[in-house]
Amino acid sequence: MTDSSALDPEDRKIVTLARSARARNGVPEGAAVRDETGRTYVAGTVALDSLKLSALQTAVAMAVASGATSLEAAAVVTEAETASAEDRAAVRDLGGAGTPVLVAGPDGTLRTTVTAD
Repeated sequence: MTDSSALDPEDRKIVTLARSARARNGVPEGAAVRDETGRTYVAGTVALDSLKLSALQTAVAMAVASGATSLEAAAVVTEAETASAEDRAAVRDLGGAGTPVLVAGPDGTLRTTVTAD
């Protein structure tokens, strides 16, 4: 495990926002992404009968719908040990293969950082 306080303040911010979204909405995952201008987009898991999106996929979709053209970083708060291939693909589609994806546990502790490739 990695001490989240050692993160860059902007990265710590998106982990905190992702954790807040998860807790506030009572969903399995919370996510946040930061676009090329520094704007952040925060989302939780979407689980409707007709639509299922992970929190990170939803956050990326929100960024795209708001006009973002690239991502600087992404964060997901989850019980999983790492970001899924589908989540990394969504981040890669907008941010590129080298975009960092911060993966934190429900307590906000950073577990790992992977790239979107």
